[in-house]
Amino acid sequence: MPQNEVMPHNMPHNITGRPAGGPSAFLHKEKTEIKDVKGTLKRIIMYLGKWQRTLLIVFFCALVTTVITIIGIQLNGYAVDEFISKKDIVGLARICIVMVLIYLVSVFSTYMENSLMIRVAQKTSANIRSDLFSSLQKLPLKYFDTHSSGDLMSRLTNDVDNINLTLSQSVVQLFSGIVNVVGMLIAMLLLSPLLTLIGLLTMPLMFFTSKVLAVKSQKFFKEQQYELGRLNGYIEEMVSGQKVIKVFSREKEVEDHFKGINEKLVSSSMKAQAISSVMGPVNNTINNLTYLIITVCGGILIIKGFAGITVGVIFSFLLYMRNFTQPINNILNLFSTIQSALAGAERVFEVMDEEKEKDANNARDIQKIEGNVKIESVNFSYIPGKPVLKEATITAKKGQTIAIVGPTGAGKTTIINLLTKFYGIDDGTIYIDGQNINAITRKSLRQSISMVLQDTFLFSDTIRGNIRYGKLTATDEEVEQAAKLAHAHEFIMQLPQGYDTILSDNGGNLSQGQRQLLSIARAMIAQSSVLILDEATSSIDTRTELIIQNALLKLMHGKTSFVIAHRLSTIKNADKIIVLDGGRVVETGTHSELLLSGGFYANLYNSQFKKGMAI
Repeated sequence: MPQNEVMPHNMPHNITGRPAGGPSAFLHKEKTEIKDVKGTLKRIIMYLGKWQRTLLIVFFCALVTTVITIIGIQLNGYAVDEFISKKDIVGLARICIVMVLIYLVSVFSTYMENSLMIRVAQKTSANIRSDLFSSLQKLPLKYFDTHSSGDLMSRLTNDVDNINLTLSQSVVQLFSGIVNVVGMLIAMLLLSPLLTLIGLLTMPLMFFTSKVLAVKSQKFFKEQQYELGRLNGYIEEMVSGQKVIKVFSREKEVEDHFKGINEKLVSSSMKAQAISSVMGPVNNTINNLTYLIITVCGGILIIKGFAGITVGVIFSFLLYMRNFTQPINNILNLFSTIQSALAGAERVFEVMDEEKEKDANNARDIQKIEGNVKIESVNFSYIPGKPVLKEATITAKKGQTIAIVGPTGAGKTTIINLLTKFYGIDDGTIYIDGQNINAITRKSLRQSISMVLQDTFLFSDTIRGNIRYGKLTATDEEVEQAAKLAHAHEFIMQLPQGYDTILSDNGGNLSQGQRQLLSIARAMIAQSSVLILDEATSSIDTRTELIIQNALLKLMHGKTSFVIAHRLSTIKNADKIIVLDGGRVVETGTHSELLLSGGFYANLYNSQFKKGMAI
């Protein structure tokens, strides 16, 4: 929610003064169930489709490993019947050498299988991460106002990492597991159809128990990812708000709140892991029971003299059965990892599927804006049924300075958000140079508008790079000229590296006033047709403010300027002052005209002048 606007009165707040989780606490509720398992899997497979050839090689390597395992087991049984039972040491030694050689081939194919799959997983997760980041750049401002930045970071890092881990490890096991199961089943049928039938009797029980446990654990994995995102969001917010926390001595409250979120994460994780971890022991018990049944039945068949059943056959069959059930066990045990990855993937795809900022079909680029602006009968609400602007009408001619004043929550910043198309209006029309802004592309519109906000933001870059952000093609001379106009040049030259000083943590090594000066310099270098100043000098001392005001007058010359100011003394020279109250335009005129009328503006101005209050 933009600064200075009224938040819903029933929205929970944390100690930083910001609504807990932002407007999302009121507007956005995460679901903790995986809504579309098939759809999510299909989309992951589509990403993997770019690596079809590599995946075919991986599949071939898995097939080679399985065939070698089958041959090796067959040779084991043959060794028992032909060499061990006959005490033929030379024959046993020869067959052992053969087995060592083929197992070396198996080691190589397994290595190739794993290394290639890791490459595919890394490339695929990189593509997903890139697509997610690209989607974030196309989302409207409303999305970021209603979603925790920490949660979005969690989707971009933790959730994508879960996908990567599953692809690099679990998919290999899934590939080789399926090939092993099919290969071992064929080998068992060829060796003894009767023993195969006996061995498969317990399979339905294994699948039934696994399905029940998987369904129960599914919702907890989604909840685990949601709680992890919430925890990251809270950590990010509390780290950013440390100064406020310490000023109001809220360390204990913050710690208690963190413990509560952390405990919910632990609880959901424990439930998910506890349920999924039961699969292994349960399936192992069923497998051991299967081996026992095969051994007993095989022994009875040998005693009864059943044709084709020997000790070597039973030995080989047990090895086949182990290599048949073990991959099934592994696949079933992968459910925990797969569920976590699916939960993360769905959260990632949810962001990708959010409605992007898009222009109207008839929207076109404009090369140059003259600066004639008309806001006509505009209604707007952030939350349906709670209007912020009501029938607002404002007119600005080219080169005019329009000051927008009013009490907190009157709708001042909202007008700026609508003018820049950060939000779409509910009703009414906004014209620039006679054109409906809906018929102008966002990119060309915003390139013609410069903004200096109350809350400055600087990138982790050099001072030169931060100023040049307003015009990427600007020369070093233009950067320095803009800094001089903003009266930032003097303090910049006092820094050890001057314009090449690296800023970090939003310019944390500078004062708030210095950060604001850099923000003003960045707007100056953009040379746009429309200028927006939202409390641009609020963080600068009075003496510096007077200097900056002169620089701003030069910057504003010939431009249509919208100035939001709490200190009414700073907008005396505005061509027109728009007074907002309760989302409505209640007065319009010059400073002198409004004072003479003795209305709402006069009361605001006199209360500041007499009492020094900031409205």
